[in-house]
Amino acid sequence: MSSLLDNQIDVFMSVRQVSNYLHLNEKKIYTMVNEGQIPATKITGKWMFPKELIDKWMLDSTHNGLLHDRLIIAGSDDPLLYRVILGYTETLGSKALISYSSTGTRPGLKLLNAGKIDACCIHWGPEKESFRRHPSLLQQYTRHHDWVMIRAFKREQGLLYKAALLEASPEIPEIFESKYRWSVRQEGSGSRRFLMETLSRYGLNSDQLNVTTTSLSEREAAASIVMQKTDIASGTRAIAREFGLDFISLGWEAFDFVIPRNIWFRHLFQNLIVNIKSDSGQQTALRLGGYDFAQCGDLMWGDD
Repeated sequence: MSSLLDNQIDVFMSVRQVSNYLHLNEKKIYTMVNEGQIPATKITGKWMFPKELIDKWMLDSTHNGLLHDRLIIAGSDDPLLYRVILGYTETLGSKALISYSSTGTRPGLKLLNAGKIDACCIHWGPEKESFRRHPSLLQQYTRHHDWVMIRAFKREQGLLYKAALLEASPEIPEIFESKYRWSVRQEGSGSRRFLMETLSRYGLNSDQLNVTTTSLSEREAAASIVMQKTDIASGTRAIAREFGLDFISLGWEAFDFVIPRNIWFRHLFQNLIVNIKSDSGQQTALRLGGYDFAQCGDLMWGDD
């Protein structure tokens, strides 16, 4: 009787059942659970495995995920990527889903590390430092050995303001004076990191800014200026163009995708890169301004 019960496939499987189902020993199952590699939940002290999620997890592993019909992206915000994904999604119709949620660099990496998303967009300081900083940032996460980093593009980062709403066009370092109201990005965002480094060059920190709001995306930061809630915010040249704002350049940065290796060759991701590099993508980049596609699609780190 016990043998018959062990062979049954329930909605929620025990360690023994999932071990039999996957043809792996129980010790390996526990290791995978502890490393967050397999869907599981703990109920009254025992690990249980939802069969539906186990099946989806196995499908995602099949042929490096080429058969999967969804791509969930989080991390850093970007107006060009947002537009490219909208156009790509329209062409896919009901065949597949691509979603893009702005969370900021570090929160996005936490989601990727937890297996909640398929790709994370990151930027973390000046472009000339990205070859060192981006890998160093990724190595702080336990699952970084499974990841690769693919270049999306380089973009121009800076400060947003509306000269017509101010007495005069501000310049650095005057722009950091307390008479200007600031909207800063959330902790863990690449834009906030870039701003903090700029401030440090002038012997300042964020506590010395007149911060009136915190924005969770570039669009929210730009909108706060247009709505006259704030005077200054950090963001890209592209977002300044999109909202009709003035722009002070602070330099260029690398904007990269971080993805698990089994997502790298998934057709949805590969075609996303194709859409970014397409004539339409490049025309959109030119209209927005502040983009460089020289290394778009290149593997930058992780193919060990």
